[in-house]
Amino acid sequence: MNDDLWIRRFHPAPQAPARLVCLPHAGGSASFYMPVSSIMSPKVDVLAVQYPGRQDRRHEPLIPDLMTLADQVAEVLSRWMDRPTALFGHSMGAALAYEVALRLEAAGTAPAGVFVSGRRAPSTKRTENVHKRSDDGLVAELKRLAGTNAALLGDEEVLRMVLPATRNDYRAIETYEYDPGRRLTVPLVALTGDNDPKTTVDEARAWRGHTDGPFDLRVYPGGHFFLTPHAADVIDVINRFLTSQRKVRDDSLVGQ
Repeated sequence: MNDDLWIRRFHPAPQAPARLVCLPHAGGSASFYMPVSSIMSPKVDVLAVQYPGRQDRRHEPLIPDLMTLADQVAEVLSRWMDRPTALFGHSMGAALAYEVALRLEAAGTAPAGVFVSGRRAPSTKRTENVHKRSDDGLVAELKRLAGTNAALLGDEEVLRMVLPATRNDYRAIETYEYDPGRRLTVPLVALTGDNDPKTTVDEARAWRGHTDGPFDLRVYPGGHFFLTPHAADVIDVINRFLTSQRKVRDDSLVGQ
């Protein structure tokens, strides 16, 4: 697969000692993480994954199955694991980050850690069928979560472009079934808003059961897109984690 199709490096930092890979939410695109890239570069090389069917990939077939998407993303990222690398995913992207990390770990290229944001643990169950709603019902859900600019949702031309990918992604996450026999061994950090209609604090805490490695839960004031007002703090948490991982690696090299 062509890495240029999947990977966006808005502020390339090839000499950075660590890397962060960002995975968008349902209906989202790589550009959502452009501000993160701007803030973290040049100390961290930030990669944002661009799924098929949106923005410059809008003419490509959508992938309606999360496991298939994870297979393809993991194949691409396997070529970018040459330094301590963390995965960060929000909402659907969190479940995808977890599945991609499982695949990378199985292939011997485990990430340094995984940040799962705004998504309940795979072991918690809810029956959701947003992807089966009418267009109006889907728009209502997007407005409820406040993840898309309300003005854009009133623009019919924009809606025609956004809704197919959004419906596809909701189908992917709402039909996702995890394998209870697989767990990570790397650090896992769950982040959630205390008023998120999609994830309770207990459902976020349940991520603890999905890794044998260290686990941390961070709860922020806000709803599903708590990330926006708390971006500086979240980025600081990621930076401190990557710094600690670089120190662990450097100490191990000194002892060799």
